[in-house]
Amino acid sequence: MNARDTLGGMRRSLALTAAAVALASFGLAGCSSTDTAPPAAAVQGPAVAVEAPASPERVDATAFADVVASPGVTIVDVRTPGEFAEGHIDGAVNIDVQGPDFAGQISSLDPAGTYAVYCRSGNRSQAAVQMMSQAGINGIYELQDGIVGWDAAGYPTVS
Repeated sequence: MNARDTLGGMRRSLALTAAAVALASFGLAGCSSTDTAPPAAAVQGPAVAVEAPASPERVDATAFADVVASPGVTIVDVRTPGEFAEGHIDGAVNIDVQGPDFAGQISSLDPAGTYAVYCRSGNRSQAAVQMMSQAGINGIYELQDGIVGWDAAGYPTVS
């Protein structure tokens, strides 16, 4: 092998290496964490705050994830304290809809606020949302399938 062949081989090798580096860089730069991240990434927060609905809305887990990640939203878990302790959405407050002081606790909430309400399967939250609405609180997003649907969609909980 002469010097010309060796130089040509080095150039090809260098060109291939440069191409590989460029391709890898492009691949990394072209991917965002939301392209491949699990649904839990949605809980990190949307770019803009959600507006409170004029009347309560039942939404799926994906829409609920956007709501709970939005600034200024109060997340309300209406399950029992025991259920809450087993696992809940990060940042949630526990106001047990079956507790004797549920009406008193919701009366202290800001009627102009935005609330994300959930229970285990979507049944108790319906009763809670109805009572909240009767108390003048209507800016409510309700998780239609409860934390069961939240978990099934792959979103995180804390305990």
